[in-house]
Amino acid sequence: MEKEALRIVYMGTPEFAVESLRCLVEGGYNVVGVITMPDKPAGRGHKLQYSPVKQYALEHNLPLLQPEKLKDEAFLEALRTWKADLQIVVAFRMLPEVVWNMPRLGTFNLHASLLPQYRGAAPINWAVINGDTETGVTTFFLKHEIDTGEIIQQVRIPIADTDDAGMVHDKLMMLGGQLVTETVDAILNGTVKTFPQENMAMAGELRPAPKIFKETCRIDWHQPVKRIYDFIRGLAPHPAAWTELKQPDGNTIILKIFETEKLVQSHGLAPGSICTDGKTYLHIAATDGFIGIRSLQLPGKKRLKVDELLRGFRMGNDFHVQ
Repeated sequence: MEKEALRIVYMGTPEFAVESLRCLVEGGYNVVGVITMPDKPAGRGHKLQYSPVKQYALEHNLPLLQPEKLKDEAFLEALRTWKADLQIVVAFRMLPEVVWNMPRLGTFNLHASLLPQYRGAAPINWAVINGDTETGVTTFFLKHEIDTGEIIQQVRIPIADTDDAGMVHDKLMMLGGQLVTETVDAILNGTVKTFPQENMAMAGELRPAPKIFKETCRIDWHQPVKRIYDFIRGLAPHPAAWTELKQPDGNTIILKIFETEKLVQSHGLAPGSICTDGKTYLHIAATDGFIGIRSLQLPGKKRLKVDELLRGFRMGNDFHVQ
């Protein structure tokens, strides 16, 4: 079968999913429909906001469905009319069997990890938080249990010590677009050889990638420097690690921290103690050294370099974080 004849339905929501859809459309593949999440209210005015995938679909006149419920009969009937040969899922949601089992060639998913590691909603963040030096993207066929289907292809990339989650996201997004089209080609050519995730050679335990909530992002200063450094970059730039800054008068404010450096050295300070000249640097004590803060954000303000923030916000060594 020629790629123009293969009827593809694409499912995705965030920016990460746009690149794979773009690669399919610009590569001449026959995307007969797109499914994305319903519009969500955002901002102070609660104005309904389109997902990035919806925005792309509208700009390229692609048929679009936004079901509230994936088992809704009206949605299923609309999906059947597209007569998909193959469905592709990138950063969408868990599909019921009635959906993923519909196309004759099945449904495959692009996941931003080296499965079976980091099954779950936030694989990029957790790989960086855990200090991994390698990650990648995986395509696999869907089956009942989430992120457990047979692997089609994987591509690996290194994680640099200076990469944050946003940088890794962008690298994997581009890599994922290429892998999606390569996977479609392999399915078209009949050259797909899948293998069970249980057969993957694993070093160490399986690590999960659960959804990240606000409380997940709170920094624990009673940790070694490297753990805190990896934690902060694993949550940057979004949703961002945070800490509570306690001022001498007893008031507290929330600081979001985005970029740091590791300063491993012995000291006798309590974790969370602050060392600063009030002008150019801000160091926060960990168990085996200091975290040097490079960029951070006060509530209601924009992200600033540490010297910019200290020029407008007085901070001394009598402050601490908790």
